[in-house]
Amino acid sequence: MRLAEAREEYLDYLVVERGSSPNTVDAYGRDVARYVRFLQDEGITDADDVTRQHVERFVGVLAELDYAASSTERALAAVRGFHGFLVTEGLCRRNPARDVPLPKRPQLLPEVLSVEEARKLVEQPFPLTAAGQRDRAILEVLYGCGLRVSELCGLDVRNVMVEDELLRVLGKGSKERVVPITGAALEALSLYLRNWRPALVRASKPTDAVFLNRLGGRLSRQSVHATCEKYGRVVGIAGLHPHTLRHCFATHLVEGGADLRVVQELLGHASIATTQIYSHVDLTHVRWEYLTAHPRAKERS
Repeated sequence: MRLAEAREEYLDYLVVERGSSPNTVDAYGRDVARYVRFLQDEGITDADDVTRQHVERFVGVLAELDYAASSTERALAAVRGFHGFLVTEGLCRRNPARDVPLPKRPQLLPEVLSVEEARKLVEQPFPLTAAGQRDRAILEVLYGCGLRVSELCGLDVRNVMVEDELLRVLGKGSKERVVPITGAALEALSLYLRNWRPALVRASKPTDAVFLNRLGGRLSRQSVHATCEKYGRVVGIAGLHPHTLRHCFATHLVEGGADLRVVQELLGHASIATTQIYSHVDLTHVRWEYLTAHPRAKERS
């Protein structure tokens, strides 16, 4: 079967049978489209003509283009799934990507703010406008609940249980989880919903979205990115990313003594292995505390 046609069938399969999220389908669609173009440049248009060497060369090309390890890993996962789908559907005889190893990912510690930096960010003066108080609530919820930016943008009013101090969140793979929201985050979100969100609602564009743009529609991920960068600059934090606040949420919980399994549940990680990077962050914190507190920590004979 020709690869370009097979790609479309694969994406339909992801949507209909796997129930993959729109973000996953978009990302895999881009990865497989790039892969198909690579194969076409190699003179390959039929799935049965693809060899393991072709897949390995594709991975090599991504490395030459300075793709992040995570992006390369996702692209190879998409290619594996694509060929696996073709074999299952009887559209080709074998999966040449099956035994191609994933690239090793460097164990990098996530970039985080100190507790004091995070405090300065969320306690800075916000404009007493609907947009300003919306932005305050966004930053408080990102830091106070550890949401992914897509989860924040996808929040609906019915997902906010103010009396129970809970949020119902739709995470990766359309998996739902419930996370607590208390203290400053709950106060900021409640205030926004009660006093400021109504000013952003447009009668001609009804929506249940929590966070609205100036036209009354659901706020985009790009807008949340811009919001984080904007308010980060005000307090001297350059290039602040929404995901940094998610890392801060997890790191500060672990440093405060939270169990890693609890943090896994709050973050919506499918595997504890993903969450374990925060145990390394905690060890860094422990070492720093030791060096600054123990009278003999820096003594040498």
